[in-house]
Amino acid sequence: MSFITTAYLTIPEAQTYFDGRLNADCWDDAVDAERTKALLQATRAIDRLNFRGELASSGQALQFPRGDDSVVPDDIKCACAEEALALLEGKDPEMERESLAVVSQEFGKAKIKFDREAGRPINILNGIMSATAWSYILPYLRDPLSIRLSRTS
Repeated sequence: MSFITTAYLTIPEAQTYFDGRLNADCWDDAVDAERTKALLQATRAIDRLNFRGELASSGQALQFPRGDDSVVPDDIKCACAEEALALLEGKDPEMERESLAVVSQEFGKAKIKFDREAGRPINILNGIMSATAWSYILPYLRDPLSIRLSRTS
């Protein structure tokens, strides 16, 4: 099993991003070890998505750069920073997915009602906790209704 050991942006790059963003207290309060883990986990979540185009190099570890690009797009770096912040704020992917189906709760005699067909935020269904990160990622995703055919010899 191989693990992603590189994030889409470094701690200094993320710090520059957060220096220009309001409400980034969780990032500011975190120590570098937590920041590193958040950036790596955010990168792993982003890399599980289905992106348009081909990898720039067959041996690259991450999904970006793609095609003729030689660098990771700023939007993907911003998405990684936003997702890392959401994780530092305590958003747990497992808990978020489980809570999607809860439509009501009662405290008297503790009842919880689940509706598996309830509207679900697409970003959470795809493992991205931050809606802002999702908005940065969305233009790079493949159309889920398209198919790709290739001929093999």
